[in-house]
Amino acid sequence: MGAGQIQLERSRGRSKLAPMKQALVIGASGGIGAALAAELETRGYAVTGLSRSGDGLEVTDAASVERHLGALDGPFEVIFVAIGTLAANGAPEKSLAAIEAGQMADVLAVNTIGPALVLAHVERLLPRAGRSAVGVLSARVGSIGDNRMGGWYSYRASKAAVNQVIHGAAIEIGRKRKEAVIAALHPGTVETAFTAGYTGHRKVSAQEAARNLCDVMVGLEPSQSGGFYDYAGKEIPW
Repeated sequence: MGAGQIQLERSRGRSKLAPMKQALVIGASGGIGAALAAELETRGYAVTGLSRSGDGLEVTDAASVERHLGALDGPFEVIFVAIGTLAANGAPEKSLAAIEAGQMADVLAVNTIGPALVLAHVERLLPRAGRSAVGVLSARVGSIGDNRMGGWYSYRASKAAVNQVIHGAAIEIGRKRKEAVIAALHPGTVETAFTAGYTGHRKVSAQEAARNLCDVMVGLEPSQSGGFYDYAGKEIPW
């Protein structure tokens, strides 16, 4: 749905036209991103989606991010950043000896630098007053305190780094957008192409994950902005 859509609102026994709330999903062509867009639509939002396959958005390219996000007006009451890669067409490292510098750089570019470039545009796109919510997909394996198995060095490092970016962005944006909630989110293991090779994990559908993430963002208070939460709203250690 486009940004100019409207919904019918009843007031004092008469009908009047009122703007729909707006939502933005970055990574809207992916499994979780597409499900988030659909879930937000069912909740009454006019959804704008951006992705590489659908719109040519390259989140690792600052000029591409500037061109696509700079063309948006908003304001968006809800923004989800649903981009990421597991191993940049490789495999997660099981040991230090398996680290390959180029692959690690590619993972960090997508999972850390991409969201950082997007977040640089977020303050302008949020309402100046009233509650707003920004959820950035992270992963529990990015938790340093929860790491008891080692391995997956590039993915873990990229998610730990993006958590720091999100926390800092929440502080900066919160200075002017007092009611904004910006959070790192762990969606659980979701049935997408991203996780197809990991058959031993309990997975949820993308639709269920989207419902959970939307519920979490509805429930968070501005005082919780900058935190790291799972699909049930439980805080995850850094």
